Amino acid sequence: MAIRSKTVASASGAMLNRPIFAPYKIATLIETLSHNGVSAEAVLPRTGLTMADVRDPHTLTSVHQYLQACENALACGIDQSAAFDVGARLRLSAYGMYGYALMCSPTMKDFFDFAVRYHLLATPTLRLGWRREGDLAIWQFDELYSDLISADLRRFLIRQQMMQTATHVHDVAGTDASPLRALFALPGRAGDGPDAGRLGCPCVYDQPAHELHYPASILDRAPELANRMTRTLLEETCDRLLGEATLRSGVSGEIYQMLMLTPTRMPTIETTSTKLGMTERTLRRRLAEEGVAYAEIVDDVRRKLTLEYLRTTRMSPDDIAWNVGFSDTANLRRAVRRWTGQTIGALRKR
Repeated sequence: MAIRSKTVASASGAMLNRPIFAPYKIATLIETLSHNGVSAEAVLPRTGLTMADVRDPHTLTSVHQYLQACENALACGIDQSAAFDVGARLRLSAYGMYGYALMCSPTMKDFFDFAVRYHLLATPTLRLGWRREGDLAIWQFDELYSDLISADLRRFLIRQQMMQTATHVHDVAGTDASPLRALFALPGRAGDGPDAGRLGCPCVYDQPAHELHYPASILDRAPELANRMTRTLLEETCDRLLGEATLRSGVSGEIYQMLMLTPTRMPTIETTSTKLGMTERTLRRRLAEEGVAYAEIVDDVRRKLTLEYLRTTRMSPDDIAWNVGFSDTANLRRAVRRWTGQTIGALRKR
């Protein structure tokens, strides 16, 4: 069964067909299924990939190609338990800079925050979020492509994401950091054996959302490999990768480039929409389809330019504020602390 192509209103959806990810997920899928008697040749039809492509770390693949590979695998008769097998094999070491940065998180709260902020670097098939609710730390997984894929693939992706998130928490916090319960917005029976057995926690079905619950006390735990300086350096790399992945194409990319050329005069969205030859309403809708707001693009441009000026020049804060379009230096200082958690003086001492 081929995956249907359609516009999806999210940043991940906007990247459905964009080849920007290393082929590690497809490689893991093929390796996992080989133990179930499914050949690579059966997994790759309609992906446009060969095994030579999958083995080449320089190959770039899209979310669409991964979805097609999973759909092919399901057509071969694999059952839903394979989703857990794939999720368990997708260790953080497979995720490059994103994975290493997660492993170096100073605390588990930093891990939760970072995982969500940079999830677009991880060939996302669902949207990842988290919140604290009383004595719970809750991962939430929102579906992105349910109208494009089969019901079987939908169930497969949800189970895979649940398992790989639990695996990543184990990678960072230790194998004793198990979820308290899993909620599925899927039909099923409470305490369903196979799912509960693989996730190591009770499972509840017919819920309004897909969630994985942990005790909130985990947020204060320090990972074994915690290293604040290394994490900061890797975060800078992930910022660049995320910018390339989300803001260099489509209408958001046009705006990004426009603002980079005239940062001292950050135009309003009304002015920008006129320059792009569309109404403000149309521009807001187009940006929503790409999963980004105009104010976020403005903030990202200011952040990138400010940090670059601080690293590479001795410009005064007053001059930097003017060059990136802040009304005064106090606003610049507040923004730097929000972006980095540090003062301008502390950043320049590094």
